[in-house]
Amino acid sequence: MADPLLLDLELRPHRSLTQTGFRVVMAVLIAFGILSGVIFLVLGAWPVLAFLGLDVVLVYLAFRASYAGGRVHEHIRLSPAVLTVERVDRLGRQRRFELQPHWLRVDVSQSPSGLRLSSRGRSVDVGAFLPPDELEDVANQIRAALARLRRPASYA
Repeated sequence: MADPLLLDLELRPHRSLTQTGFRVVMAVLIAFGILSGVIFLVLGAWPVLAFLGLDVVLVYLAFRASYAGGRVHEHIRLSPAVLTVERVDRLGRQRRFELQPHWLRVDVSQSPSGLRLSSRGRSVDVGAFLPPDELEDVANQIRAALARLRRPASYA
């Protein structure tokens, strides 16, 4: 029988522009490029067309790279037996870390790249893509779940 979960968090980076928003931005950029290109073509400055097209391609590639970074996520699960961190990177590769929860320390200040979870000489940094206020919120959620785990069972 599997242990009950005391905590189940999924951490994802924030992306403010939706796919629909991305399409609108690209459509406006392409329309502006075509309009500007026609004007420059009429004025005889036809080489400008290549630069306008290059701008559109570079903006598109930058957005695609940003969305690839948005595929990163981490799943944190705490049961009475183990704290598990499953990480998926931007290429879809998965890594799994397991820490003993009874010795677990949660520290936001020691890790420049997120939140450090340490237990018995092993540590893992999580949430490197989160802003500091969200990191503190995640740390507090993990601490609260650990407090529930460490609280002695009350007997009637």
